[in-house]
Amino acid sequence: MNEISKVGVVGCGLMGAGLAEICARPGLDVLVAVRSPESGVAGRRRITDSLDRAVGKGKMSADERDSILGRIEFTTELAAFADRELVIEAITEDEREKVALFATLDRIVEAPSAIFATNTSSLPITRIAGATARPGQVLGTHFFNPVPVLPLVELAGSLLTTEETFERFSLFATKFLDKEVIRSPDRAGFVVNALLVPYLLSAMRMVESGFASAEDVDRGMMLGCAHPMGPLRLSDMIGLDTLVAVADGLYAEFKEPLYAAPPLLCRMVDGGLLGRKSGRGFYAYP
Repeated sequence: MNEISKVGVVGCGLMGAGLAEICARPGLDVLVAVRSPESGVAGRRRITDSLDRAVGKGKMSADERDSILGRIEFTTELAAFADRELVIEAITEDEREKVALFATLDRIVEAPSAIFATNTSSLPITRIAGATARPGQVLGTHFFNPVPVLPLVELAGSLLTTEETFERFSLFATKFLDKEVIRSPDRAGFVVNALLVPYLLSAMRMVESGFASAEDVDRGMMLGCAHPMGPLRLSDMIGLDTLVAVADGLYAEFKEPLYAAPPLLCRMVDGGLLGRKSGRGFYAYP
């Protein structure tokens, strides 16, 4: 099984930046595709801030930080991905955009054994893989935010994903990225979000109905159930727009009311209240 040394990451928001960082840490050659030079500057800043926090906590030296940053390059041209052996997509949770991207990547990436990974947990891997001429080498990878900290990655393949692809990516994730791997079938939500999202939406309905405040819901789950973070603050950290997209994907597949995004959540997203990343969600972030 050939090892992976050249990684491409498409997108450099919170997830993309985290993926670029964890791939560069063990010494891999990382190329990040962004929409514009300005996006590249913002992405590099996210990565630098994360590494600076690690330096401040004594988890790495300043020289190590600089070496990691030196292994990450940015491009606005997908054509630069021709030599990549693994491409991880971390763009917005939109099926049409992902399908179009994978069709383009399939034409560009030259390595016959290259793996294509979509960082999703709510969209069908089969339909995304169908945009390529090598669906056996496409799988879903659900990393968790913050990517450099949380140790889990969920892997899901389509009915056409080969066992070799699973084994190669699992080995890569454990050996290079220091992650624990669990597997799921190609089912919206995989394992974690199929359980987590209905819980978060339930907490929002409780606030929406006036049954309890966001603060009391969060305190109750933290102090009564030993959760490290309450469901509303966790929703803010994930991003309320992301939760709407995931909820919509779950509801589209299962048609279960518990997966439907509550009106309060939809109105908050319509108003630009996206959580921590926008400065305000269920809580304010000055």
